Amino acid sequence: MEYSAPPFFKRGPTPLVRLLVCTLLSCTLLVSDVHFRYLESVRQVVSVFLYPLQQLPGATASLFGRIGGFFVTQSALRTENAQLAERSLQDSALLQRYRSLEAENAHLRELVTARERFRESTVVAEVLYTGRDPFSRKVIIDKGQQHGVAAGQPVIDQLGVIGQVTRIYPWLSEVTLISDAEQSVPVQNLRNGLRAVLGGAGDDTQLELKFIPLNADFQNGDRLVTSGIDGVYPAGLPVATVSNVERDAGHLFARITCKPLAGIVNHRQVLVINWQNTAPAAPAAEAPPAPKKSRGGR
Repeated sequence: MEYSAPPFFKRGPTPLVRLLVCTLLSCTLLVSDVHFRYLESVRQVVSVFLYPLQQLPGATASLFGRIGGFFVTQSALRTENAQLAERSLQDSALLQRYRSLEAENAHLRELVTARERFRESTVVAEVLYTGRDPFSRKVIIDKGQQHGVAAGQPVIDQLGVIGQVTRIYPWLSEVTLISDAEQSVPVQNLRNGLRAVLGGAGDDTQLELKFIPLNADFQNGDRLVTSGIDGVYPAGLPVATVSNVERDAGHLFARITCKPLAGIVNHRQVLVINWQNTAPAAPAAEAPPAPKKSRGGR
């Protein structure tokens, strides 16, 4: 009996044979799958497990792209917000300016309408600033002696009396408002014709009728106009309305407060009326008769 040693290397099919067998098996599987589709479920299961691995490279690139885009977007948004905020401030300033100009134009149109009611010449002036004394109610206007303004002329707006020119300069004038504590305006009640003197109280929102008897017929809501008897203000200019009437038997006079009709501190444009009193001068006081000489001894 012969015995041979086992071969040192195991020998199998050659590589070419293996290639042909694998090729034939692959073609068989492909043809079978095309006709019978028995590998469809297998492919779907395998694709489920392979999908995360397929998306991982793209997800990494997309993640870095989104992170970069986030910071770029944030920076652009901050820049845009700053620009929009600056533009909003500019637009707000322009809008306020336009509103101010619109209100000023409306006020000027009303002044023109008020100007047409007077036969006397008028001068349109602008309030520059208030007086230096905090205890007086005075303003400075931009019209003076060179513009035909004279001391004593009344100053009004489209609603009523504001004050009186008390001091003039070549190109400026000082106007004392009717709310000044030392300013008085002779007025008349339109409802019953009663005359009185309206004085300032140092407050731009309040005036006061002076020396009114307790039984005088003044009521809340009465409209007061200039009486024209002082020679400074022409008759019929609106001045104030009665806002409160207090009658106390313990006092000699009633306390009647009024609200001015004109915008004393509301407008910058005013009208100065070149009004001259045409009433005759008051008669001179008669001289007292001379004492008679007695016929006594010399």
